[in-house]
Amino acid sequence: MNALDQLEQAMNEVAGGKRIAYLGPEVSALSGGAAPSTPAALCAMIEAQVRAPRRASGNLWSVAQYVESRKFRATLDKIVIEAFDAPAAQPNPVHDWLARVRPPMVVDSWYDDGLLRAFGTSGNWGLVQGVSRNGEWIDIFTRAYDSAGQQVEAADPTWKTLLYKPHGIARAGSSYLISDSDYVEVLTEIDIQRPIPEAVQERRSGRPFLFLGCRFDDQMLRIFARQITKRSGQGHIAVMPGPLTRMERRFLEDGGITWLDLPVSAVAEALSVPEG
Repeated sequence: MNALDQLEQAMNEVAGGKRIAYLGPEVSALSGGAAPSTPAALCAMIEAQVRAPRRASGNLWSVAQYVESRKFRATLDKIVIEAFDAPAAQPNPVHDWLARVRPPMVVDSWYDDGLLRAFGTSGNWGLVQGVSRNGEWIDIFTRAYDSAGQQVEAADPTWKTLLYKPHGIARAGSSYLISDSDYVEVLTEIDIQRPIPEAVQERRSGRPFLFLGCRFDDQMLRIFARQITKRSGQGHIAVMPGPLTRMERRFLEDGGITWLDLPVSAVAEALSVPEG
């Protein structure tokens, strides 16, 4: 079976609820527009407004921490939220496909709200998102919302689809993780799974993942992917073009993840092929 056939089979498994889609920023980039579509691009946007020291420059989490520490969180929020407050240039075929097939769960690891907009504000689905503890006085890692955007106590097990945004959403009135201080408590607890919502742990059980539009050239991204997929099904697949970095290759090998050397545009092309 060649790579395109493997991709088609994996996508059919996602649509059938047997595999979980795990989306990276390159999926969001399919929407076009001016919003940043990589951690490096977002980091560059922040550094264009606040000059970071050389030791932090180029590292999104460190640059965000510098801005938060020296210019306060409100300054960081203003820059990041404005960066993502940009209209899409075109429909996103992956977001629209997932909204159409409504699988049991989708993990979206980027900060934009494109997937939520594709799902709309009605229907039997809900959201769990990671939140920053900055300014919080309670022991909290996530918040849950119904399809209308109303906060609820926890994810409803009867939701047909659970959207999980582990890093949160960069938009006004929401919350997100971006600075080193945002992540410190999460990373302290993530190995024992405390920051991973029970609903996510339940829905991942027995299901492998399909990574789309992700890169794993950063330790933070590898840690989150490893912990979110813990105790799930076997046979993960990652769709991303080479070449791989040494650490990406090791991550795939350690996780038993099959690598398909394809761009995320191959997914969009597969979706554009008429059925039958």
